[in-house]
Amino acid sequence: MKKPKLAVVFLVVSCVLVYLMYVNRHYGLSKLAIPRLRPHVSDAGWSFQYGVMFDAGSTGTRIHIFKFQVDDRETPKLSHETFKAIKPGLSAYADDPEKCTSGIEELLEVARSSIPPSVWNVTPVVLKATAGLRLLPGDKAKQLLDKVRVLFHQSPFVSRDDGVSIMDGTDEGISAWITINFLTGGLHSAHSPTVGMLDLGGGSTQITFSPQDEKTIQTSPIDYIRSFQMFNRTHTVYTHSYLGLGLMSARFAILGGVDGSPLGGSTELVSPCLAPEYSGSWEHADVVYTVKGQKEGEQVYEACLNKVEKVVYKKVMKASEAADMDFYAFSYYYDRAVDLHMIDEKKGGVIKVSDYIDAAKSVCSAESVSPQQDPFLCLDLVYITVLLQELGFPPHKQLKMLIEVRPRRPEPEADAVTPSARGVCLQFSCCQSGREESFKLTESPTVFTRYVNTRARTVD
Repeated sequence: MKKPKLAVVFLVVSCVLVYLMYVNRHYGLSKLAIPRLRPHVSDAGWSFQYGVMFDAGSTGTRIHIFKFQVDDRETPKLSHETFKAIKPGLSAYADDPEKCTSGIEELLEVARSSIPPSVWNVTPVVLKATAGLRLLPGDKAKQLLDKVRVLFHQSPFVSRDDGVSIMDGTDEGISAWITINFLTGGLHSAHSPTVGMLDLGGGSTQITFSPQDEKTIQTSPIDYIRSFQMFNRTHTVYTHSYLGLGLMSARFAILGGVDGSPLGGSTELVSPCLAPEYSGSWEHADVVYTVKGQKEGEQVYEACLNKVEKVVYKKVMKASEAADMDFYAFSYYYDRAVDLHMIDEKKGGVIKVSDYIDAAKSVCSAESVSPQQDPFLCLDLVYITVLLQELGFPPHKQLKMLIEVRPRRPEPEADAVTPSARGVCLQFSCCQSGREESFKLTESPTVFTRYVNTRARTVD
């Protein structure tokens, strides 16, 4: 089984935090969440406990098996993490829920082979789903989750019905904001500046930041402002998840489709965002579509921009402080920048919104990338430029890019790279060549409120 070379800090931190929080809340444990569970004692005398967490995204599901080193005198340390990902996501089985069980069973077998049998009956297992299931009709999502619950109850691990659930999109944004500010030092003290977070997934997109102007709090929709207690401080954030505006869902809409709605039996999509001579296939939500460019005559960039603006019109609210704060951007923001060599794939970088605009104009005019090689690159770049500007980021705004928290989308088990972190408030060590990766939480996980959930964007 292939495992990320370096600790995938962003995702692992989030998963560990929500795992500890969930176990603490639902299994009545001590302030350190895990220590009252019966530990496994190694030959070296260390006590270990385990936890299993499933991330269910729109295009895949991954399992994280956490091994904690516990000591009554200090906070548990994450001493090892086992990882495996599979495709497709649970939502692909919406019309035949029974078929989702084989993939979950495959991942449960990974857990069984990774955890000593003596502690199976005290090891909690949790699944959190994201945009892929949020986009499904409620009854179909419920049927899928019910199948997972049955498998979890039949497994040798500890499971509760509410341990299998769909995350609220806002919780995704808050969790990611907490994690990136852990890693950048923004949560060290009341005087430490925080950074904002942008995440462009497949089914949804999130923006989260801590407002510095009271006017932002007063004038924003009430459900955009959330407060929570953490480390004995109250944090207030502006956060919103736009369901249906993730890159894959937006691409489908720009091509003329509507998520969750049939096309009247037709599977042909025609768009001005594709090169006029292009004809090919594209799979979305388990349906294979024929996609074509429109006839020649209109400039592709201008026609695509007009189409995208109509799709996004009045669906996004400008964040008044966005232009003045430092923001980190993840997921497809990062992927598309890497695709065009705008940033280094392993190190990340800093780009301006105008860099996306210039790249979109170049690609749409077929000056740099052949439409036959990457037919959706023009569409994706135009969408990203419109989305960022609608969110309140002007062309001159710089965005910091770090590598995504999961392996990049083509290979669910591909190697991943840790984002560089300055002022990290977690003590962690990343070791290569197959040695264990570990880090230690510096505060008790119980300070997290119900608003904090796993990042779990997984293969979203």
